[in-house]
Amino acid sequence: MSPRVLVVDDEPPLVATLTYALERENFEVSVATDGEAAVDAALSEAYDLVILDLGLPKLTGTEACRRIRAASGVPIIMLTAKDSSVDLVLGLEVGADDYVTKPFSAAELLGRIHALLRRREIDRTIHGGTVRRVGTLTIDILHDEVTVDGVPVALTPSEFKILNLLAGNPGAVFSRRQILEHLWGSAHVGDEHTSEVHISSLRRKIEPAGGPKRLITVRGAGYKLVGS
Repeated sequence: MSPRVLVVDDEPPLVATLTYALERENFEVSVATDGEAAVDAALSEAYDLVILDLGLPKLTGTEACRRIRAASGVPIIMLTAKDSSVDLVLGLEVGADDYVTKPFSAAELLGRIHALLRRREIDRTIHGGTVRRVGTLTIDILHDEVTVDGVPVALTPSEFKILNLLAGNPGAVFSRRQILEHLWGSAHVGDEHTSEVHISSLRRKIEPAGGPKRLITVRGAGYKLVGS
């Protein structure tokens, strides 16, 4: 069965180009041209991936991403202009898995899409009720659940995958590049800023205000998870 992709953009030439490129790769493509339609489509149909522009009418791409992610784990790639770094960070924090900056080539976007879909298949192979504990932080791999001091914490799929990587070897330092490669399940060549944003958001969620430090930055080397 062909993978189903939802393309969300209000620029007809770009939509036409993306649709052509995706269909040549045997994807089944649906299109939404505003944020509200994107949310309705993503939550009423089963898609394998969503390509979501940040600048949308009726509902911003960031808010559309937030609403989709609240109810679905579907992979999301953001499309962003070069001058929208603030919105980009917000998009990653509310659940986007990756982003591509306009203008971009179809080959670049297709590479990101294939990497995300490979990663999703790898994630689906995890079986068994494995539970990891690092101090008072608990990770239930089977059910994608995390608790801190017994309190559930809502993570995006990318944040959960990063935390699971760090928790698998507490105290070990992982570079930004290693984190990116783990996210994609391959030597994905992407912007290391993506991993930095995911780490920053993850840190805020597992380190409540006034609480102990769990996710430590090792200057010039990367990040490590420690018990508390």
